[in-house]
Amino acid sequence: MSTTLTLSREGVGMELRRGTFDVEIDGVRVGSIESRETKEFVIEPGHHVVQLRAGRYRSRQLTFDVRDDSVATFRCHGAMMWPRWVASALKPDLAIALVRE
Repeated sequence: MSTTLTLSREGVGMELRRGTFDVEIDGVRVGSIESRETKEFVIEPGHHVVQLRAGRYRSRQLTFDVRDDSVATFRCHGAMMWPRWVASALKPDLAIALVRE
C-alpha cells in the first residue's frame, strides 16, 4: 500500500522569496514546485520528514506519520513580509514557510 503527500504552493499576497523550490522527503529530492502549483508525491506509510529548498534557503523540517491509503497535505510559500525576508539572510530556514493542513 502507499499514501500520498500533497503539496500546494500558495500564499496571500506576493512572495518575496521566489523561484523553484526543491522538495525533499526523507532527505531525498523527489521533485520541485513552482508558484501557484500543487503536486502529489506517492510515499510509503510510516514516519517521514519533508523540507523545501531553494539554493541556500530552506524551510524548517517537518516530521509526520501517515497510514495506508491516507493523504498528508502541506502548504508552502516563500517569505511574504520584508522583515522575514531580511531575517532569512541570517537564518536561511525562515525563507520558506511550510505548514501541514
